Amino acid sequence: MIARTLFARLALALTLLLLGIGLLYTVLSATLTRHYQQEFLQNLNRDLAANLVTGRKLVTGGVLDQKALKETFNHYMMVNPGIEIYLLDQHGTILSFSAEPGKVKRERVDLGPVRQFLDGREFPLFGDDPRSFERRKVFSATRIPGEDQSVYYLYVVLRGEEYERIEQLYQHNFLLQLSGAALLVSLSIGLIVGLVLFRLLTRRLHSLSRRMQDFEASNFSQHTPWQQQHRHLDEIDLLGQHYNHMAERIQEQLEALKKQDVLRRTLIANVSHDLRTPLAAMHGYIETLKIKEQDLDPATRSEYLDIALQHSRRITRLVDELFELAKLDARETQPKREPFALAELTQDVIQKFRLTATEQDVALAMESGDSLPFVDADIAMIERVLENLISNALQHTPAGGHITVSLRQEGSAITVQVQDDGAGIDARDLPGVFDRFYRAGNSEGDTHHAGLGLAIARHIVRLHGGDIEVHSQIKLGTQFIFSLPVWEKP
Repeated sequence: MIARTLFARLALALTLLLLGIGLLYTVLSATLTRHYQQEFLQNLNRDLAANLVTGRKLVTGGVLDQKALKETFNHYMMVNPGIEIYLLDQHGTILSFSAEPGKVKRERVDLGPVRQFLDGREFPLFGDDPRSFERRKVFSATRIPGEDQSVYYLYVVLRGEEYERIEQLYQHNFLLQLSGAALLVSLSIGLIVGLVLFRLLTRRLHSLSRRMQDFEASNFSQHTPWQQQHRHLDEIDLLGQHYNHMAERIQEQLEALKKQDVLRRTLIANVSHDLRTPLAAMHGYIETLKIKEQDLDPATRSEYLDIALQHSRRITRLVDELFELAKLDARETQPKREPFALAELTQDVIQKFRLTATEQDVALAMESGDSLPFVDADIAMIERVLENLISNALQHTPAGGHITVSLRQEGSAITVQVQDDGAGIDARDLPGVFDRFYRAGNSEGDTHHAGLGLAIARHIVRLHGGDIEVHSQIKLGTQFIFSLPVWEKP
């Protein structure tokens, strides 16, 4: 069964880790214990070979005394059956031994380790095992001088065959079982403690995961915030904070999508309404001209054509504004900044509306300080903003009213204020004046504007890094304010 949860994977990893540690411990323990035993045994029996020949004359007249040698072998084999005794000549050839004849396989023993032993080298030292061509064992050795200047060596293997047989039996029957049991108990306790700790550590992750699942199951509408559970922020709490931010962001985006959907539906409804009315009117007048072409006098025919043309221009203006607003929404249109004199641009825009203002008996003027610096902006876009604001002011200013465009420098920006003394906007309508197709309560009779001009103006100002404000009071007038950065010479 494949481990799927984090806790299961951690438990599997801990189990494998403890098994690996147990195996490594077993190998290292056996190796180090054996090394220590051999070193201890060799140090303990350092003088064993010398003691064997003390007081015993094993070489007489240059010839080995076989009887004395046999007595020596028999005596010490009865006292310590775990040793094996060999007599070597000066070349390492085995002359005699205490073991059974059929079990000795070597004819000679390497004297290199023997000489190192006699020179006092550090233990443990391993010499050849006459019973095997592969094994090497710890030993004790001593010189036996002969009467003819010849030298013999008494070579005592400390871990003889009988010793190893008893040792293996002892280890397998007791020590191995005891060590294995102790190791198993230790690893089991470590595993249990580790699993408990892992459960405590993963419990908070499980809780966080459950919150995420609940959030998803609620279609991202119900979010239970993650609360920091420790005084010091750890990785899980940090992950919980990221989850909180992500959930809040998702909910904000969902709300924005819902609002966009409402705006989209409203947009479709308003566009349909604003297009249907002039199209129907234009179609009616054209159809009348077609049907009653012979019955209408030239003056009436010209009037009908002017009205149809007026509705056609309204449709064209609405379509142009929709395309412009769509480009601004998609940020396809970016400002091409350049330095220019804002006062001159404002005066030019006012001149465009001078005739209309005169016809409506509205005073249109500009106020500005002396020697205003250049601004850094897109001249065509700012012209569009001024046109929309002045047009909006003319739309809501009655005859005999005043519209003033004021320019003043405030620090590193120039503030533009378009103020009229018209009907004003109710406080309840102010938050929505920049929404597309929005018409305040005092503009219900207006059929010439689709309510896109202020939305376009706000988009353009925001593209320049600012925003536009509106202040108004009923029957006292309205003012729109925005700022543009002053151009700084490089």
